[in-house]
Amino acid sequence: MNLNEYGWNLSHEANWDAIKNGIKMKKCMPGRVTLEHKRMYRVVTAEGEWLSVCSGAMQYEADERRDFPAVGDWVAVEKMPGEERGIIHGILPRTSLFSRKAAGTTITEQIIAVNIDIVFLVMSMNKDFSARRLERYLVAAYDSGASPVVVLTKKDVCDDPSHYIEDARNIAMGADVFTVSNVTGEGIDELTVLLEGGKTAALLGSSGVGKSSLTNAICGGETMVVQDIRDDDDKGRHTTTHRELIKIPGGGVLIDTPGMREFQLWDNSESLDSGFKDVEAFANSCKFNDCQHNNEPGCALREALASGALPEDRYASYLKLQKELAFLERKMDAAAQAEERNKWKKITKSMRNHPSMKKKKK
Repeated sequence: MNLNEYGWNLSHEANWDAIKNGIKMKKCMPGRVTLEHKRMYRVVTAEGEWLSVCSGAMQYEADERRDFPAVGDWVAVEKMPGEERGIIHGILPRTSLFSRKAAGTTITEQIIAVNIDIVFLVMSMNKDFSARRLERYLVAAYDSGASPVVVLTKKDVCDDPSHYIEDARNIAMGADVFTVSNVTGEGIDELTVLLEGGKTAALLGSSGVGKSSLTNAICGGETMVVQDIRDDDDKGRHTTTHRELIKIPGGGVLIDTPGMREFQLWDNSESLDSGFKDVEAFANSCKFNDCQHNNEPGCALREALASGALPEDRYASYLKLQKELAFLERKMDAAAQAEERNKWKKITKSMRNHPSMKKKKK
């Protein structure tokens, strides 16, 4: 197999050259993770595609989710003798990482995709369009290191696409906005051009927005199973159940992801302003550098709200995300402190139970 068709480039080649002489790597070759399922991975290499697991040493040294492979990762994999299976010994440095807080009350990270050049933020032009959800997607996209591109689907069944386009452009703040129809093929060629040169794009959106249909349209075949949306509320039936990397016949790679109705940010505080450049611009124009945007004189942000230049609901969304990230930071600090305490408790207990310590007691 030609790894260039899966996104291998000079940057990855340089990373591989820097680590390939390691003792663990001598029997390894580079490969890309195309599918992940319960710590088992499908990895494509120049010699074939194998179901692989992480080595025992790699699992032992792992401290967090990011220490394990994810879909899109380039890894050092060793083929098991006489089997179409592999052992992963290491992960090459990542160029980008797109993640979110895992659903539920636990404070853990869920990695969506890595080593992506573009994030296609997919929303349908119907009742399921959500400006607030798009804002969240954009903040996460900026934080990932990839370029966000907004894709508005179902153009063939939308009577008036113009107001969806206007809303998306007002929120995207300079990011490209495309309208497509997976049925007629309108707009698909423009997206395909973006993937030329072996680019990797991830598809992000809620169920029913047409991600799997978009994948099929770009790939030119029935690559992914699709289902129709419900007539009563325009919401889609769940189709994709896992993240999967798919090679595009004309060049480039797509990573399709399951639909996500709940999307909580993960430590994206530095990228919040990138997703709300208008809010940041007004805040920086205030008379005083330490303006709290309450009743201070010369507050450009309050003036923008009063004049309508900054919509109230958009600013409210900014404040909500700001509070959400602050809460997440506090919880992460508390969790880290608890983990550190537990670690030292285990070390102390282990020392007490060590034979040498028991002898001293006697």
